[in-house]
Amino acid sequence: MNEAAMFQLIADELNLNPLQVKNTVTLLDDAKTVPFIARYRKEHTGSLDEEQIRAVEERIHYLRALEARKGTILSSIEEQGKLTDELKKRIGAATKMQELEDLYLPYKPKKRTRATVAREKGLEPLAEMLLGRRETDIRDAEALAAAFVNAEKEVEDSSQALQGARDIIAEWISEDADIRQDIREETFARGLLSAEAKKVEGRTPFEMYYEFSEALSKIVPHRILAINRGESEGVLRVSVSVDEDVMEQLISRRVLTGVPAPFTEQVKTALADAYKRLIAPSIEREVRNALTEKADAHAIDIFAKNLKNLLLQPPVRGKKILGIDPGFRTGCKVAVIDETGKYLEGLTIYPHPPQNQFLKAKSDVRRLIEKYDAAIIAIGNGTASRETEQMAAELIAEMKPARTVEYIIVSEAGASVYSASKIAREEFPDLEASMRGNISIARRLQDPLAELVKIDPKSIGVGLYQHDINQKKLSESLGHVVESCVNSVGVNLNTASASLLRHISGLTSRTAQNIIYFRDRHGKFKSRRQLLEVEGIGEVAYELAAGFLRIPDGDNPLDNTSIHPESYPATQKLLEKFGINDIRKEGAMLKLKIKNIRSELQSLLDELGIGEPTFRDIIANIEKPGLDPRDSLPKPILKSDVLKMEDLKEGMWLKGTVRNVVDFGAFVDIGVKQDGLVHVSRMAERYVKNPLEVVAVGDVVDVKVVSIDMERGRIGLSMKKD
Repeated sequence: MNEAAMFQLIADELNLNPLQVKNTVTLLDDAKTVPFIARYRKEHTGSLDEEQIRAVEERIHYLRALEARKGTILSSIEEQGKLTDELKKRIGAATKMQELEDLYLPYKPKKRTRATVAREKGLEPLAEMLLGRRETDIRDAEALAAAFVNAEKEVEDSSQALQGARDIIAEWISEDADIRQDIREETFARGLLSAEAKKVEGRTPFEMYYEFSEALSKIVPHRILAINRGESEGVLRVSVSVDEDVMEQLISRRVLTGVPAPFTEQVKTALADAYKRLIAPSIEREVRNALTEKADAHAIDIFAKNLKNLLLQPPVRGKKILGIDPGFRTGCKVAVIDETGKYLEGLTIYPHPPQNQFLKAKSDVRRLIEKYDAAIIAIGNGTASRETEQMAAELIAEMKPARTVEYIIVSEAGASVYSASKIAREEFPDLEASMRGNISIARRLQDPLAELVKIDPKSIGVGLYQHDINQKKLSESLGHVVESCVNSVGVNLNTASASLLRHISGLTSRTAQNIIYFRDRHGKFKSRRQLLEVEGIGEVAYELAAGFLRIPDGDNPLDNTSIHPESYPATQKLLEKFGINDIRKEGAMLKLKIKNIRSELQSLLDELGIGEPTFRDIIANIEKPGLDPRDSLPKPILKSDVLKMEDLKEGMWLKGTVRNVVDFGAFVDIGVKQDGLVHVSRMAERYVKNPLEVVAVGDVVDVKVVSIDMERGRIGLSMKKD
């Protein structure tokens, strides 16, 4: 398959124009990043978004790997002297790796098998005669086999000869690409995935799978992942079952045609053996792997969408925040940060058992709030969080009306990972690891994106079975999400950390750190062009990175927009044409001035030398320079009083924040110790197939309490209005 055919195939699969695919692949081959292509090469790609560009990237990599594999296989078969024109044609036409490997299977070097032994005993001609591939006048299987009895080759009688011939036939059948495809499709269509308990002591999370069976075609991804985990932990025994008679009939239709009638029973015995001993176990492995890959892809997709929504939560700006990492025995770590995230002061308090220094702890927190004028208390949601919340609510009530302070429970997932990391040690070399987590808790409320990029995405806690799925693919996907989020928001070149900068298009960990060194030596950047003075950043890196870096108080107001420097001449010409002198004061007027030029638009674009997508992006940026897309999202819910699980009543309506979205629903923080579950069946009046159609991580939703299980700490919620 040549490149043009690949472009056409991808275009057909993704419902795109082949030219869009070709141009996108050309840009990718030229080492342009996905965020850069999506934002600054819209005229080339037809305005494809990042998801579409990544889909093109994934498919072109697959098809190129497929073509490379075809070359290897063709060479191998040709070296064996077995490459026919028909086989070469079929290999060339293959569009899937599985199809290709099926065709190669008969020619693939293999370990010593029963069929190999039979061939060494000279029984291959007998197998060919039984199948009707070689002429013989003998019409009795035993008599035919008698001619192959050979004591020297350990073929003692006709029975042994027939057994060896059947072994050869079984291997031929098992290696037939068409037969394997028939069995594979039928297994997926009619097969069942079954699970049963092994010897289990005590309760386990897998009890619903102790006597389980479901059609392969219907089983949902989260069940596959749960069953896989139960199997890996030795709790479950798992198998794929299918009607063997149906499978053998499928094989018979392809194999028995042309078999001489006297030999039919011998071949039937061989094909039954081929299915049970060779094909079924192999196809079961393939089916289980395919189900797992599908479940992995689904889980990774959910994780990625949850992570994106979490990273893009709106920042809480302009507030000093007091963060608390709660605990019992080791106490609660407390830290105050200023409006820029700078650490001001920290201490350890012991309000809970066993120390029970409640009044002193409350007094210490009050002192810090008053000393630094902190407006928000951010409490981690780990051990002792609700007890700490009770203390915070009591303190807030005592400070009213003289001082208004609010609190919020913040997910501390990954805070311990960060606190022990190299990044944390470099940021706070004089603080113990135990003190760094509370700073992270406060900062992730102040700017979730800037803080969470310091943590391995897998540790952030918005996935489903994230430790069971393909770790390489998960890391790649989550890396793409982080890259996409950071570049979609953009970063302040003069305040961004190296952790944030390294995710910018065109930058690396080394060049990100070099930007910090440059800033420390020379002071704030005044223009994007100064990036070229940073060691390791040349014209290529500058082209990819510049548009995503902001300088709010720089020499050129355009440096605080996502307009790329390559479009500055066109932008300046546009501003001059419509009499805009200062975009910070007059930017909003430009949209009004060009409102009625639809008929003259093309001539204006020709005059400016840009395409319409770039023109529209320039207008949007001039209208609102320095816009942060996160600012338009709902702010997090801040509270001043506490709600306990004992306070809940069925039928009560509450506001909550979506913490995690999974296949079967969404977990919502309603302000008590345990997140409640909105099952997918209770998300809307209509049928909801995918919870992500309705909610996303960070959404603020109205929910009704429908069930309370105090013993197991479970809360059932509903978003239905009835």
